[in-house]
Amino acid sequence: MRAALSAITFLTALAASSISPAQTLQTPASNVAIMDGATGVLLYCDGCETPMPPASMSKLMTVLVVAERLRSGQISLDTRLQVSENAWRHGAMSDGSHMFLELNSEVSVRDLLAGVIVVSANDACIALAEGISGSEQSFVVEMNRQAQQLGLTSARFRNVTGLPDPDHVISAADLANLARVLIRDYPELYQLYSQRSFTYNNRTQQNRNPLLGAFEGADGVKTGHTNVSGYGLVGSAMLNGQRRIIVFNGARSMAERRSEALRIMNAAFHDFSITRLAAAGDEIGQADVRLGGRRTVPLVASEDILIGGPRNVQTGLSAHIVYDGPLPSPINEGDVVARLVIEGPGFEPQEFPLAAGRRIGRANWFSRAWEGLRLTLFGP
Repeated sequence: MRAALSAITFLTALAASSISPAQTLQTPASNVAIMDGATGVLLYCDGCETPMPPASMSKLMTVLVVAERLRSGQISLDTRLQVSENAWRHGAMSDGSHMFLELNSEVSVRDLLAGVIVVSANDACIALAEGISGSEQSFVVEMNRQAQQLGLTSARFRNVTGLPDPDHVISAADLANLARVLIRDYPELYQLYSQRSFTYNNRTQQNRNPLLGAFEGADGVKTGHTNVSGYGLVGSAMLNGQRRIIVFNGARSMAERRSEALRIMNAAFHDFSITRLAAAGDEIGQADVRLGGRRTVPLVASEDILIGGPRNVQTGLSAHIVYDGPLPSPINEGDVVARLVIEGPGFEPQEFPLAAGRRIGRANWFSRAWEGLRLTLFGP
């Protein structure tokens, strides 16, 4: 059964539009995602669910695994780990980003994390992985386990550095979610992402994030680059009490990455918004009940109903309650019995679960008998 939603206040809230890529952002970058940091709602998605080579942006997961080891007490920031020949040869002696670790030296987890976060040091990534898990591949197993637990369905990690591997992929949407977890769950550690430079072994290197110091409120997160991926960025900023997270890949140069980072982040705050249509527990409508102690049951939102997208209002969006009905009794309070469908021209429909707002018992025997006779005589 499809029932048009009659709550005027609810329909008024649909003035907030949804994602309409063709109408909004034009960029030479690929795999673009804009996420609201507070709710995790995608405000914009252009190829954002397609797995892509993330380059060093995948080091967010490397850091997350270390962060969890710190929280569990397995290691501390003062724990010192030895730099193996493998970490030295494939980090400090490679052409990739590194923090000039010396062979067989012992380095604190504090310095290694700063190296990973601020200057994207490959040698620090490998030293952390080997020191915590015994080998890079054992650490990678943990990275993939954590990705599964977080619901990052596109993520497949094959190393801790993001160096090219055809099976090392993650989507922009999952990278945005990963950044959101770090920001929300590890705020003390996340502060390192806003550090502009890092000095180790008498060498000072700069953070490559083009948003830092150039966009008000920018405080992270991570750049990436390989010949395969192009130039990419996971960026985040707080402005007027709101946080936005942006992800893109495939820029053709550092200069283009910088210009697109500033433009997309500016659009994230000024051209996109999020609207709460209903809070969890709000009554949305009614559903008919067959042979129940009441003829209808109130339908309430099982979760917050949030719609994000361009600020400009799209006309023609509508909301409908859909369920297979009349609903058979008895019905327990909290049972998901319907869904709210929001749809409109050029808008991919979104569905939200609706639950019974109260318990509905079965009707008495006389009412059930009468209903049976009515159906026999006149049909449903």
